Amino acid sequence: MFRPAIFVAAALGLSAVVSGCTPLTSYSGFQAIEAKPADMKVGEDSKSTLMEKLGSPSTISTFDPNTWYYVSQTTDRVAFYMPRVIKRDVIAIKFNPADEKVASVNTFTLKDGKVIAYNGRETPTRGREMTILEQLLGNVGRGGMLPQEDDGVPGTRPGDRR
Repeated sequence: MFRPAIFVAAALGLSAVVSGCTPLTSYSGFQAIEAKPADMKVGEDSKSTLMEKLGSPSTISTFDPNTWYYVSQTTDRVAFYMPRVIKRDVIAIKFNPADEKVASVNTFTLKDGKVIAYNGRETPTRGREMTILEQLLGNVGRGGMLPQEDDGVPGTRPGDRR
């Protein structure tokens, strides 16, 4: 009598656990709809035809305005873990500055990327860092925590005017 109910509850619980482990895939960056950036023809296509076929680039090179980049990325995320990049494509299209025709089309993938080691040094500040215990007990013994008898009476502390 209770077996079907237990079976249904176990099946629902198992499906909830399994669906929690299913990766969520997200796509970001440039998504090719009709034409792909890698299909652009060297010497035939120009900046204007590229804008018509692909739209504006993801970014333009900072030092060379004749280099356009189309960047796309696919990531997977499982449950509470950090997202993991599974696919990244960067297509660099260089133009000839004289006639604005495509000079080269280069494709870079995730394997072509390099890990950058950031410098962990920090600018030093004056003084020293106090521990939590030093911060809590820093004023003990200095007499600054409790009110004094002569507080409010001018001329009783050094440096006060009389």
